[in-house]
Parts: sequence; C-alpha cells; structure tokens
Amino acid sequence: MLADVPAILILVGIAAYIVLAGADFGAGLWYLLAGPGRRGRLVRDFSYHAMARVWEANHVWLIFVLAVTWTSYPTAFGSIASTLAVTLFVAAVGIILRGTAYALRSGAPADRGQEGVGGFAFGASSVLTPFALGAAIGGIASGRVPVGNAAGDLVSSWLNPTSIAIGALAVAICGYVAAVYLAADATRSAQADLAQAFHRRALVIGVLAGALAFAGLVVLRSDARPLFDDLTSGAGLVAVAASALAGAATLALVRAERYEPARVSAAIVAGWGIAQSPDILPGLTVHAAAAGRATLVALLISIAVGLVVLAPALGLLYGLVLRGAFDATAEAVWEQPARRAPIGRRSVAAVAIALFLVGAGLTFLADGVRLAIGVVALTAFVVVGAAELLSPEVLE
Repeated sequence: MLADVPAILILVGIAAYIVLAGADFGAGLWYLLAGPGRRGRLVRDFSYHAMARVWEANHVWLIFVLAVTWTSYPTAFGSIASTLAVTLFVAAVGIILRGTAYALRSGAPADRGQEGVGGFAFGASSVLTPFALGAAIGGIASGRVPVGNAAGDLVSSWLNPTSIAIGALAVAICGYVAAVYLAADATRSAQADLAQAFHRRALVIGVLAGALAFAGLVVLRSDARPLFDDLTSGAGLVAVAASALAGAATLALVRAERYEPARVSAAIVAGWGIAQSPDILPGLTVHAAAAGRATLVALLISIAVGLVVLAPALGLLYGLVLRGAFDATAEAVWEQPARRAPIGRRSVAAVAIALFLVGAGLTFLADGVRLAIGVVALTAFVVVGAAELLSPEVLE
C-alpha cells in the first residue's frame, strides 16, 4: 500500500503537467502557426502574453514528478533516465531554448514575417518538447525500457511507432488544451475576433487529436500488444472510455462557446497508469522498485508539508489569472476594504483546521493505511483551503 502512494502522486503530477504546461506548449504551437499579416501578429501576441504569468510555475509539476520518481523508485528512474537519455536530453534542451527565446522576445524588437529566429525557436521548441516527452512515455509504455543502466537501445527505445504516435498525440493535446484556454481568455477580455480564431482552432485540432488517439490504438495493436490488451479490457477500457467521453464533452462545449466548463473537461487524462499497473518496467513491479519504508515515509511527509504551502499558492495564482484579476482594469480590486467573513465561512475554516490536525497527526505518527488516510486528509485540507481562497467573497 505504501509503495503505491508515490506512483499515484506521480500520475497526478504527470496529468497536471500535461494539462497546465501542455497549455503553454500549445500556445507556442499556435504562435508558430499564426501565419503572416496583422491577424497572425495578433494571434502571436495574444498567445505570448497569455503565458506570461504562469509558464514558469507550470514546470513545478515536472520537477515534482522527477523528484518523487528518483526518490521512490531509484532503480526504475536510473533505467529510464539512462535508456531514454537522448529524448530526455532533447526535451530538456527544448525547455531551455523555449524559455530563453520567450525571455528574449520581450526585450527585442519584432522582425518581419514570423519574427525571426527567436520567434521560430520559441514556436519550434514548444512542439519539440511535448513530442520528446511523449516519445519517452511511449518507450516506457511499450516495454522498450528494460531494467538496468542503459540496458535499452538509445535510439529505438524512443524512435518507434508507439513513441511517434504518442509524441504526435501529445503535441495535438497541447494545442487542443491551449486553444480552449485561449478562446476563453479572449472571450473574457472581449476580443471577439481572437475568440473566434481560437474557437476554430480548438475544433479542428480537437478532431485531429481524436483521430490520432484512435490511430494510436491501431499502432499499439501491432507494436505494443500487451499495452493494447490492457487498454481495451477491464479498468483500462473504463479509463479510455472516460477520456473519450471527456474529449467529446469538451468539443461539444467548445462548439457551444462555453469555454469555462470546457476547461475542466479538457483536463481529464486517464488510461496509461491503470494499463501499466502493477509493473513500472518490464519485470519490475512498483513494490519491487520502491525504496525503503523510511525513505517513502519521509518523502510523503515532505510532500504533505510542501502541499500545504504550494497548492494554495498555485491555486490562488491560477484563480487570479482565470478571473482576470491581473488585468489593468482589475487592479482596483485590491484597494477595496476587506469584508467580514460570514458565519458559514467560519465552519469551512473549522473543517480545514480539523483536516490539517488529523492529517498531520496520522502522517507523522501512523503507518500503513492510517498513513495513507493522513496524506488524503492533508490533501483535502489543501483543497478546502484553496477553494476558500479562490471563493468570490475573497477575490472580490
């Protein structure tokens, strides 16, 4: 039980990174494909500025996944990092190049056409990075990463039909999520032309992502049959169906121009973790790969303490961005006098305090199932606290 908790947290972190950082990568895709002329410049400028407040914060989830993986499952992490060294290096270079190009663009005058080498580097690296990370996932999922230091092939482990299919799907998902988010942001800022432009992009790439997902299953059937069998039966099939329904719901909401609910349904990621279980690599189960009990307990305690600080801060950041509180017209909000909390919100505070006390006590003093309950209680405390901080009464 204890060995499974970090694996669940890793999957949560991957999902968060796909949805949040994926939207940033997708904005770079639309930056690259904006086209010439005034309309293209408007799309590029809007895509660029939409990322400004959150793009660095979104990479917290990648750091979280890496730290939890190498601490909890060191043998698996070493095997993955050594066999997939090439594609992981490409992804790292893409992240660095993208951040550099993004920072330089803000202080440099725009060139003609596609804004020169810097603009192209920013857009191209926004496509390269999710493709490389998707290819890495494809290598793991298709069983091409054996246990051992550089035991797998440095090229075919990530350059294979499954990896290419998942890499392409990762790029499409990033573009889809970004288009939904950007359409909502443009609608909120009363830029109807841009909202329609991203509306069309969301519909087109949403259909493309669905086609790529279906094509990916066909590829898996011939290239990674064990994974295909797991995804088309039992809990894996349920997860795939949930993802398909979420994608269809998002397309319907986008078509109806209901972008705010579409943000939520675009954030559902399911399937791979369930299909992979209980193996983390071929012949290596999660329990066999796990570090010692003392290490796992210390890790979970540090995560729980970190979430108490990090989750409300990130929740507040994203909430302010989605509500437009960073806009120039909203700066006066912070000059208004604070309102007295009604009686009902005192009950929410009491619940949050109780969750924290129970969670902290069980996390520090218990083990086994009670330790897991403690982690869940601390997570619930973070959720309740973030919801309270993001409530309209607080933000207004």
